[in-house]
Amino acid sequence: MTDVTVAAVCSGINDSCSLAVYLTGVQQVTVGLGTMVMMPVIGSLSDRYGIKALLTLPMCLSILPPAILGYRRDTNFFFAFYITKTLFDMVCRGAVDCLSQAYVAKNVQGKKRIAMFGVLAGVKTISGVFATFSARFLPVASTFQVAAISLLIGLVYMRVFLKDRLHDEDNDNCGDGGSSSNHQKVHKGSDLRMLAKPILRDAPTKTHVFNTKYSSLKNMVSLIKSSTILVQALVVTFFFTLSQNGMGSAFMYSMKARFGFKKNDFAELFLLDHIIGSTSQLFILPILVSAIGERWVLSTGLLMEFLNAACLSVAWSAWVPYATTVLVPGAMFVMPSICGIASRQVGSGEQGKVQGCLAGVKSLAGVLAPCIFSPLTALFLSENAPFYFPGFSLLCIAFSLMIGFLLSLLLKDLHSPLVNKAINKTS
Repeated sequence: MTDVTVAAVCSGINDSCSLAVYLTGVQQVTVGLGTMVMMPVIGSLSDRYGIKALLTLPMCLSILPPAILGYRRDTNFFFAFYITKTLFDMVCRGAVDCLSQAYVAKNVQGKKRIAMFGVLAGVKTISGVFATFSARFLPVASTFQVAAISLLIGLVYMRVFLKDRLHDEDNDNCGDGGSSSNHQKVHKGSDLRMLAKPILRDAPTKTHVFNTKYSSLKNMVSLIKSSTILVQALVVTFFFTLSQNGMGSAFMYSMKARFGFKKNDFAELFLLDHIIGSTSQLFILPILVSAIGERWVLSTGLLMEFLNAACLSVAWSAWVPYATTVLVPGAMFVMPSICGIASRQVGSGEQGKVQGCLAGVKSLAGVLAPCIFSPLTALFLSENAPFYFPGFSLLCIAFSLMIGFLLSLLLKDLHSPLVNKAINKTS
């Protein structure tokens, strides 16, 4: 995308292409603000109308932008892509991840849930590896065409094969054992949560868009107020995502300025990160969850990521970033653990709201991170730095991760049925 943007908006070889930088920055902030509002609403609506129905919208909208660049990439078509991409990403970006996690939370119970969150994240990481190889060897036009076709295949597969709910009953308390199986026999084919709600109130034909959004946001606020653990999980999510988004730019610019890293060096590092990360999510995470529990896996991941950022901030040689890839599993453990802890605070009827809240907090952190860490990185890599410390922004990221680590020690990964009763009464 960098090459396509520069070719479309820059008129000469010696231009600084500041317009390309500003366009990218405006897009990131606009999309972040949009998803910060839309993700909680989409998550809440998925609890009411079904995940499959809500997934259709973002997957349909995602096809058009790459199809535009797959057809032509001159200035006019680029700006058509830019506008549609910005508008659509306000709804699409993060929606598929959010709803996929809500789907897992609705259909998987107990400690198997966090293992499935890890599998979901691992598959996403593996797909990133294949996407990187495809983009490396395919021509630019073919890359966007393949992207559009892949999105279309995903949409068709989702509409044909995805079931809105794998189980007909709501059996969140997996520890009930025999009583759960008895409920399955008595209430098979029925949804107790739907029977507990007023039918006319939830009828979609009587609901206006404004009232629906207002009701969704109101229910989301009530859900957050009902669970201290959920609030703590959201705060930890904020500091972790703030650090991750800041690391994206601070790491690359710092390594390039200090050790002269180029495209191939970053490609090698990212490939190592993806391979190690996918392996740890698929195989190591389920074992750790069974051995030490979700909360300790979360704290361990945050501590490992803190050590990674701290080592990179004082890196003294070009081999240090390669050595710190052994700490990559830490970052891969965090979000599956948070999703598992947060999802256990509510019943299956509120999973969309919970995942929407997490996605909204991540979007907020994604908006703030470039505003904080990009100027800080530029300042300490320049000659006007207050003192010589090229990795100071990475050290600040490490402090942010330490705050998240300390807050994670206060979390309890216990399922509270009282929370579900309070939320159901509020709904």
